[in-house]
Amino acid sequence: MENVLTFLTANKDAIFIIVLSVFLGFEVISNVPSVLHTPLMSGANAISGVIIIGGIILVGHATTTFEWILGSLALFMATLNVAGGFVVTDRMLEMFKKKKK
Repeated sequence: MENVLTFLTANKDAIFIIVLSVFLGFEVISNVPSVLHTPLMSGANAISGVIIIGGIILVGHATTTFEWILGSLALFMATLNVAGGFVVTDRMLEMFKKKKK
């Protein structure tokens, strides 16, 4: 427990920035109109692809079990995001195709 408190006090600036970023991101995303949601999700999909590449590199260099588990969890979540982004983008593109008679 003492190690956790030492970590929190040593990194309080970084933790503050992360928490502030979460609240700011939530506020920005909640005010996005429905029309722009799908194109923005496609952009987030591309960003998650970069996260997957970085995650693979980091998991390859993991030295402890905790690092490996955390990296694998991040890889799994980023992969779900990419797959979901492709599904949503495909549905969006289907809406613009002409109907067959």
